[in-house]
Amino acid sequence: MLHRLRGVMQRVFTPVARALLRAGVSPDAVTITGTLVVVVTALWAFPRGNLVPGVLVITVFVLTDSLDGVMARQAGRSGPWGAFLDSTLDRFGDAAIFGGLVLWLFGYGDDGTTTARVSAVLALACLVLGSVVPYARARAEGLGMTASGGIAERADRLLVVLVAIFVVGLGAPLVVLAVVLALLALASAVTVVQRMAMVHRQARELAA
Repeated sequence: MLHRLRGVMQRVFTPVARALLRAGVSPDAVTITGTLVVVVTALWAFPRGNLVPGVLVITVFVLTDSLDGVMARQAGRSGPWGAFLDSTLDRFGDAAIFGGLVLWLFGYGDDGTTTARVSAVLALACLVLGSVVPYARARAEGLGMTASGGIAERADRLLVVLVAIFVVGLGAPLVVLAVVLALLALASAVTVVQRMAMVHRQARELAA
């Protein structure tokens, strides 16, 4: 979904990237700052039920996630360190978003209802499965194979869950979030299986 907009977003961010580089801002600083804002916002706003402002702030930094990459290319500093840092810090952002959501569902969201409890479990499932998806790719690449793609990549998962949180924050019933989380958990599980199938096929080809 969002990967199709990557080229457009890179063109939009190029002037911003050049301006930041001229101001002496490094790509790593942008990566770290973005992650800190997402983590602090998710863990502060979501547990308190401030869903709408939390989503708006996080969405800005999710949509500008590729800014650091554009800056690195403009500065001629693209390399494995930047990719490693970005991917590693992404895990902190994802954990904070779903963790903050779980805290709200357990402590502030429709106390005691079955929907809130089920939604909290589904959010945890999304967090766990969402961590396995990039691990499968990283492990495959470490073995000299590829395991990218699938029906639920990170940007798509975040976009969908943030829209659902925003809608619930505006007053939609909590069941909307529960359904979205269930679909995301299923999509993440399917993506893991897809990547495992890719690696299995490549392993058989190498063995042959």
